[in-house]
Amino acid sequence: MYPGHWAGVTPDKKAVVHSVTGDHLTYRQLNDRSNQLAQLLWDQGLRRGDHIAIFMENDLRYFEVVWAALRSGLYLTTVNRYLTDEEAAYIIDNSESECVVTSAYLADVARDLPRQCPGVKRWLMTDIDKVESIEIYEDYETSIGKSPAAPLAEEPAGGTMLYSSGTTGRPKGIVRPLPEGSVREQNLVGGLQRALWGFDENAVYLSPAPLYHAAPLGFSSAVQALGGTVIMMPRFDEVGALQAIDEHKVTHSQWVPTMFSRMLKLEPEQRSGFDLSSHKVAIHAAAPCPPGVKKQMFEWWGPIIYEYYGGTELNGLTHVTPDAWLNKPGTVGEAVLGTIHICDESGKELPAGEPGIVYFELPQMPFKYLKDDAKTKDVQHPEHPNWSALGDIGYLDEDGFLFLTDRATFMIISGGVNIYPQEIEDAMIMHPKIQDVAVIGVPNEEMGEEVKAVVQLTPGVDASAETAEELLAFTRQHIAHYKAPRSVDFEDELPRLPTGKLYKRILKDRYWGKTGSRIV
Repeated sequence: MYPGHWAGVTPDKKAVVHSVTGDHLTYRQLNDRSNQLAQLLWDQGLRRGDHIAIFMENDLRYFEVVWAALRSGLYLTTVNRYLTDEEAAYIIDNSESECVVTSAYLADVARDLPRQCPGVKRWLMTDIDKVESIEIYEDYETSIGKSPAAPLAEEPAGGTMLYSSGTTGRPKGIVRPLPEGSVREQNLVGGLQRALWGFDENAVYLSPAPLYHAAPLGFSSAVQALGGTVIMMPRFDEVGALQAIDEHKVTHSQWVPTMFSRMLKLEPEQRSGFDLSSHKVAIHAAAPCPPGVKKQMFEWWGPIIYEYYGGTELNGLTHVTPDAWLNKPGTVGEAVLGTIHICDESGKELPAGEPGIVYFELPQMPFKYLKDDAKTKDVQHPEHPNWSALGDIGYLDEDGFLFLTDRATFMIISGGVNIYPQEIEDAMIMHPKIQDVAVIGVPNEEMGEEVKAVVQLTPGVDASAETAEELLAFTRQHIAHYKAPRSVDFEDELPRLPTGKLYKRILKDRYWGKTGSRIV
């Protein structure tokens, strides 16, 4: 299924709705406009396997670009809208994109991109009439308006070539083989949605996260492949998300744990007054959810919260239902794609209960990093090239359920003892005065590293020595003293992506005196 099918079956049904303004695209409009852009790209000479990029805020037209690529056999690269011009240019240039679609909203950043990306042949901008004296760019509406709304004679299935978030260095392009066959055939993510969570053409899916990220992009386009309706938030806010569920009768949604934490810290009167009865399935991923936070969400929303674990690389996937999680709090589930192996640093497989590097086994290596064979090799098992790892540490229990303990790169070694920050962060986030927290290792002459907590306080709380001591005492009540932070520093806001991932390396570099590293 794809929008072309639903344009014939339910042409006036809303394919996507802006949660704040109520503006929308019907399936007829989405089909026609994505066809027009596909025709423009074909006339430009782009063929199966070529690349385009989108650099845009959450906007209804985002989906026109997505489906133009998916029905043209093209690779689409989505660029984080919060990047600087230099950072965005790196991705566009590195991806070898031949066409870029951006918006007047991002004109200040987009203005200098053509100079930095000489390989791009065509630059399109939405709402260009709102921008003064910008060169090179064409008006998006005028340009696609010259092309017919008919589908291409052939519509080979396209795909995405997304970039890692760059939390540990330069973003890396993740290349997966394009699907064989036509866009009219089964959508992989749509098939998972149907099998695991009951998505169908009646689904109303709330997407509160940025569309440049893999999960919101994949889930939203798959909902449209199935004929459902996407409710797109321009950006996440706690009350607005609850209001959207109520107003649009949302049936399915997807979140990251920081969104749960922020909603839970709303005042009772801000939480109440919304009808959430339509909401049947709430899915979360992207980062491990502190068990205490998840238990509170179950108490509020009931047993509707599902979780999966996987990466943009799609080298494997786990899934856990509400009942299974309540029986095994903290698990990210069983494998539903690939076979899990837990190995030590030499590649030796470890027994149940012992933490190590998490590898997924598939019949073949499912991805590679663009122009970086060494990095691709780094994530492969030393003896089994079809086993790949994303840098996470975890263990399997006796029943085959996976528990993550941390990212390998963030493990703290203090006096020869391995300490995993996630466990500490999960304990500290339960304190009502903590809005967000990151635990890192900082230099200690005697121990090598010591544990430090960097805290973003809830609004109205003073960043005082008394508050720091209160937080440390609370933490020592819940975890072993040797793991507890020695000190707390306060930040107005932690450097966290809208997708929920934390730029933890930015924090670490401050304490380790590294000034030459480039964080993008």
